[in-house]
Amino acid sequence: MDIVSDGHTLVLHGAFDVRSTGEVRHAIYEHLDGLDDDVVIDMTDVSTIDATALRVLVVATRHAWLSGHSLTVRNPGPAVRRMAHLTRLAHAIEVERVAATA
Repeated sequence: MDIVSDGHTLVLHGAFDVRSTGEVRHAIYEHLDGLDDDVVIDMTDVSTIDATALRVLVVATRHAWLSGHSLTVRNPGPAVRRMAHLTRLAHAIEVERVAATA
């Protein structure tokens, strides 16, 4: 897992699974604690995800909310969306809404 910080956005690259949850969790909480702004997790380049990784996002979303901020997931691919629905965690993760184009 490769994590790049770009302002209030964390960009994840690669497989987000049990092997990388500690690293991602640390980056998310460090970002939440270091900013007085909302955090965006860009998952455009996340190839796979597992239930443990989704739980990290759910807990971090709740932590952000309790501290007066939000944590939003940007561009979750089909694999991420599918796993979120299979684990029934889709409702607990805030996904960035994109305006439709005509």
